[in-house]
Amino acid sequence: MYVRDRPQFLAPITSVAVLLLACARQPDQQSSRAAAASEKATDEAKGPLTRGAAAPSVSFPVHTGESISMASLKGKPIVVYFYPKDDTPGCTVEAQEIRDLYTDLQKTNAVVIGVSTDDRESHRAFAEKHALPFLLASDESGEIAKAFGVPLRNGRAARMSFVIGPDGTIKQSFPAVSPKGHAAELLRALGS
Repeated sequence: MYVRDRPQFLAPITSVAVLLLACARQPDQQSSRAAAASEKATDEAKGPLTRGAAAPSVSFPVHTGESISMASLKGKPIVVYFYPKDDTPGCTVEAQEIRDLYTDLQKTNAVVIGVSTDDRESHRAFAEKHALPFLLASDESGEIAKAFGVPLRNGRAARMSFVIGPDGTIKQSFPAVSPKGHAAELLRALGS
């Protein structure tokens, strides 16, 4: 009889214990979610790098299979332009205009790097389809965007650009880019 009564006796205790454990874990989960949200808000509050800021020390895994570091480019002007997605209308217009002005951009000795969260294969196909003569970097983790203060929306980089001087500092930033006409803006920034 004692054995048969024991499960009934333990049932309320077991339920209370499970409830207490669940409640004890909930604040930890909530605090870690809150910490992650706070970190994201802090990163977004910093915003994109601005004129005079040091360019981040990052490496770009480019569509050609190489990896290029900012340190290896020091001494040259650099254009780093972030765009949301390969082969979409706005991104294609922007890339084609940069392609069409590429000879003039090269006269400034600038290195041009387009960055999105697409993978290398997507970049390679995009570059090939549109005969893009500049580098496309894959930022699948979003770390390059984060280093420049570029927000990701639904896993895609916001459209922003940075002109970096030969000394490794931001010469000009473009936090709100319109694809049409942006290549000419970059060329003017490199010439000033």
